[in-house]
Amino acid sequence: MLNRIWTFFFLGGFVAAIARHLGGHPEVWQDMVGATFDMAETAFKIALGLTGVMCLWLGIMRIGEKGGAVDGLARVFGPLLRRLFPGIPAGHPATGSIVMNMAANMLGLDNAATPLGLKAMRELQTLNPDQDTASDDQILFLVINTSAVTVLPITIFTFRAQMGAADPTDIFLPVLIATYCSSMVGLLITAAFQRLRLADPVVLSYLGGMTALIAGLVLYFGRLDQTAMETQSALLANFLIFTVIATFMIGAVRRRVNLYETFVTGAKDGFQVAIGIIPYLVAMLVAIGVFRASGALDLVLNGVRTVVSASGLDTAWVDGLPTALMKPLSGSGARGMMVEAMQTHGADSFVGRLAGVIQGSTETTFYVLAVYFGSVGIRRTRHAVVCGLAADVAGIVAAISVSYLFWG
Repeated sequence: MLNRIWTFFFLGGFVAAIARHLGGHPEVWQDMVGATFDMAETAFKIALGLTGVMCLWLGIMRIGEKGGAVDGLARVFGPLLRRLFPGIPAGHPATGSIVMNMAANMLGLDNAATPLGLKAMRELQTLNPDQDTASDDQILFLVINTSAVTVLPITIFTFRAQMGAADPTDIFLPVLIATYCSSMVGLLITAAFQRLRLADPVVLSYLGGMTALIAGLVLYFGRLDQTAMETQSALLANFLIFTVIATFMIGAVRRRVNLYETFVTGAKDGFQVAIGIIPYLVAMLVAIGVFRASGALDLVLNGVRTVVSASGLDTAWVDGLPTALMKPLSGSGARGMMVEAMQTHGADSFVGRLAGVIQGSTETTFYVLAVYFGSVGIRRTRHAVVCGLAADVAGIVAAISVSYLFWG
C-alpha cells in the first residue's frame, strides 16, 4: 500500500506538472526539482533532532524498567488488564510486555514502541490455540496500539520545536482528549465483538475514573480564555514530563541502579531506532514536496474545500486532511504530511497544530496490523481491521473538534 502511495505522489505530480506547463507555468519543473533538495535536507535535519529525543527517552524508559516503574504500572493496571485480556494467565510475561508497550505509546515514542509491541505479540502467540488466526487478546492488543493511548506526545513536541513553534507543548491537552476518544471507541467496539464484560465494577471504575479526569480537564480548560488555556495546558504538560523523569529516577535509586550506565544502554537503542527512521522520512517528505510543488495537492484540497464550503461548513480543517488520510496507512507518511503542513502553514497556525493533534490521536492501523500479525504468521485477522479503523475515525473527528475548541 505504501509503495503505491509513494509512487502515486511522484507520477501524479508529474502529470500535474505537465498540465501546469501546458497552462503557461513552465517554472513548475524548477519548483519540483527544488522541492526534492529542500525536503531531503529538511527530513535529515529533523531526523538528527529526533535522534537526541529517542536516545533521551529510551534511556529514561530503561531507567524506569530497571527502577520498577513497569512493575508498578503492571500492579496499577493489573486488575483492568486481567479483565480485558482474560486469556492471559496470571504472571505470564505477556502482561509485562503489554505494559511496556503501552508506556512507550503513552510517551508518544512512535517507532520505539514497535519492538516492545512485537515482543508482546510473540508472547500472546504462545497462548494462541490457532496459530493462523488472531486471538481475541491479540486483536484487543492491536486495537489498543492503533488507538495510540498518547499521554505525552514527546516526538510530536520535538517536531514542533524544530519547525519553530513558540511553545511546542501547547497541543498536549488536545492530543490527550483526541487519543482518549479514539481509545474508548476502539475498546467499546472490540468489546462488542468479543462480548467482553465492560459492566464489571472494576472495569467501570477504571474507565469511569479516566473519563471523569478527561471531562474535568475539558470543563476546566474550556472556561479559560485562549491565552490562559495555552499557558496552563503547556505548564501541565511540562510538569508531567519532568515528573515522569523524576519518578523513574527515584525508583531506580531506591533499587541501587546505576542510573548513568542504565541510561546510556537505553540511549544506544534509541540511536538505532532514530537512524532507522531517516530513509523513510526522506523518501516520504521528498514525495510529498514534489506532489505539492506540482500543484496536485492544492488541486485535491481545493476540490474538497469546495465541497465542504458548499455544505455550509468551515473549511479551515481541510489542509490537515492529508495527515488524517495518511495516518491509518503509514506512520512515516503521516509524519511527513504533518511536517509538510507545519512547514507550509507554520507550526503555530491552526493547520500546523491540527496536524500535530491528528498525528497524536491514533496509530497506523494497516501498518501495525501488517507488522504485528505478520511477525507471528497470522493470516486471518477477523474483526481487527474494523475495530482499528473505527478507532482511527473517532480519533480524527475528535482531533478536528478539539482543535476548533482550542484554536478555532
